[in-house]
Amino acid sequence: MNRAAFLRTVGTAVAGATLTPLAEVRALALGRRRPDFRFTRLQYRSGDWDVDERMPSNLLHSLIEYTTVPVDTRERVVALDDPAVLEAPFAYLAGHRLVQFSPRERSHFVALVERGGFVFVDDCNHDIDGLFAKSFEAQMAELFGPDALRKLPNDHELYRAFFEFADGPPPTSMELNGWGDDLVHDYLKAIVVDGRVNLLYSNKDYGCEWDYDFRNKRFYANDNTRFGVNVVMYAMTR
Repeated sequence: MNRAAFLRTVGTAVAGATLTPLAEVRALALGRRRPDFRFTRLQYRSGDWDVDERMPSNLLHSLIEYTTVPVDTRERVVALDDPAVLEAPFAYLAGHRLVQFSPRERSHFVALVERGGFVFVDDCNHDIDGLFAKSFEAQMAELFGPDALRKLPNDHELYRAFFEFADGPPPTSMELNGWGDDLVHDYLKAIVVDGRVNLLYSNKDYGCEWDYDFRNKRFYANDNTRFGVNVVMYAMTR
């Protein structure tokens, strides 16, 4: 956790807000070391949120392998209608099916994005005309406005946050397997708040691309989880 994040945490607690438990603030004040990164998966009522079960552990392994960031090695699953979700600085949401948030889920999702959290959303259908894409994008238009979700320029700092991706988002093997729209999407979309990407949205199915035992990376000429490292590092340092 950097200094700015720490000060925001302390300030929130002092103000009497409920986003961060007071015990955690006291632990920080006493100098106790906590992991700087925790992977939080969002559980939502309408769809198949529990996809790509091995992806989080594989991504966490890559963070340990490539960076010096202290990492909590356990995936955390939090229901989107649980107020605890507002304590997640990094959250992941994915699926194949309908995305239709309940009123409480809508409220928490808006608060998470607008208050400076980072949400990475991945369409497992890798299909801009699929049910997940259409319903999720419709939800974002309702919650944030019709123009809030926009294409992210391929020279954005996200693509050089750790590794260099000069051409924008790397392709996935899932994009051309015949299940989706048979397109390689050469862009990602984002919702930007105060100049920072607070929501990153992909139709490329990175979740399935990274859903393998981390020990199998030795068979890959290029480790495809490196872009995930960029996403996390950008989320932590923006």
